[in-house]
Amino acid sequence: MDAIALTTIVVYLVAATAAGSLMARRATSSAGWAVAGGGMSTTLVAVGIAGTRIGGAGTYGVAGDVISGGVWNLWWYGINTFLALAGVGLFFGIYFRRFRLHTVGELFTIRFRNRRCQWFTSLCVQTEYAIVNLIEAYVIGVILSTLTPLSMFGGVMVAAVIFSTYVSLGGLWGTAVTNLIHCTVVLVGLLSVGVMGVNQLGGWDAVTATIGDHLAAASQDEAAWWSFTGAGWLPIFGMFFAAAVHTPAASVYTNYATAARTENHIVPAFLLGGAIGALMPILAGVVGILTTARYGLDTGLGGYRNLTTLASEISPVVGGLALAAVLAAVISSGGPILLSSATMFVRDWLPGTRHHSSEQQLRAYRITTTVYAFLAAIAAWIVATYTTISILDLLLFGFAMVVPPAVSLGYLVYSPRTTEKGAYWGMVIGYASGLIWFILIKLSLATGFGAPEGAGVFHRALAYSFTVDGEGIDPSYLTFFVPLIAVPLISKLTVQSGVREDFFEMLSGRKPVEDDLA
Repeated sequence: MDAIALTTIVVYLVAATAAGSLMARRATSSAGWAVAGGGMSTTLVAVGIAGTRIGGAGTYGVAGDVISGGVWNLWWYGINTFLALAGVGLFFGIYFRRFRLHTVGELFTIRFRNRRCQWFTSLCVQTEYAIVNLIEAYVIGVILSTLTPLSMFGGVMVAAVIFSTYVSLGGLWGTAVTNLIHCTVVLVGLLSVGVMGVNQLGGWDAVTATIGDHLAAASQDEAAWWSFTGAGWLPIFGMFFAAAVHTPAASVYTNYATAARTENHIVPAFLLGGAIGALMPILAGVVGILTTARYGLDTGLGGYRNLTTLASEISPVVGGLALAAVLAAVISSGGPILLSSATMFVRDWLPGTRHHSSEQQLRAYRITTTVYAFLAAIAAWIVATYTTISILDLLLFGFAMVVPPAVSLGYLVYSPRTTEKGAYWGMVIGYASGLIWFILIKLSLATGFGAPEGAGVFHRALAYSFTVDGEGIDPSYLTFFVPLIAVPLISKLTVQSGVREDFFEMLSGRKPVEDDLA
């Protein structure tokens, strides 16, 4: 496996980087780099957005969740992936393209003629994207340092070179073309491991019987492990709030929506992307089922090995294919998110650049992309070397921080009575509440906070909220419900002036949108 693994890593990383970099010929302007000049096909938009949803969490992460928690994880991760992308396409994507947005926050500035909502939206989204950029470099660093002579620092630096090269040169075209390759590799790789794995283990009946024995030995409920709803609806709702609700404000989908050739391409592209994105975690979960059957519930595996261990046992070639699928999943989400991060930094936080020439803006995008990639790599190395921070906890925290602008965006588009103060302060309060809640959970778990016998109702409620299941209640509940109430309440108490009166005329398509309105 070592020789095949090394060959797979080198060939795949070089090929993906080269394919994305070759798209530099189409990314010769700032608009060509950030939104593909509005000339991207339905298929490329679909695979572009599908890849952004997967990453490590949607592949080996789902496989690990199936092993430890049951089959419901694969179904509901897939369902939420589809719902998230379909929701953006059906309810927001057309508006993103109609206004030719480059970042999601620009829509607030168009409506209110005030940039602070745009700035704060970018802060919320960049909180998640900084974490995602770190995680992708971290995962590639772990794989390279495990399977090659490179150290962890060397591995994350390779990741930085890969991302900074093909994203800075190829722009959105580069991320879409490479995601076509990545999605194909993930689907083919996981399907191959699944089919060959079932055959290797003696057929599906043998797989289910073996898992039944493992569950009985561990005194676990077999029906619950196989159930569509697992341990109940509360974890399912938690997954929905963590993984789907924030999606409309995830600015990378603004890039891809604006990149579509026409508005008529958007809904089909997002529905197709949702279907492709949903299929990948389901296939990864099937591999998790087979891994459970082969090695038991306490596999001792972790990370990408949830997918590659069984594959390597089938044959070195299949193991190499599984490893390629893992690399594809990681790069497919990392590239577009890095591009969106750079776009937001330049467009949202350096407003003076809007008056620069296209060449100057393009240079700013490429420099920012390179700086972001290497900063993320260094942060990943620090996290891996000097801390015990949970990568999954960071990711869920990042998801939660994007929920407030998603809620405000919904009100902005669908509630004309929403004021700038309502949208802004709703986001601020939601973001702050989620951040404080996350910190309190970590402090409670670190100090062993609990409710002693005889404690009052309030004390017991706090202990439950901060420590239930060793994780506490997900901050995404607060970051959803707080702005859901705060935005309309503050809007009702404030007066709006100076807004663009024709915003909803343009939103509906009854009035043409002016050029470069954002």
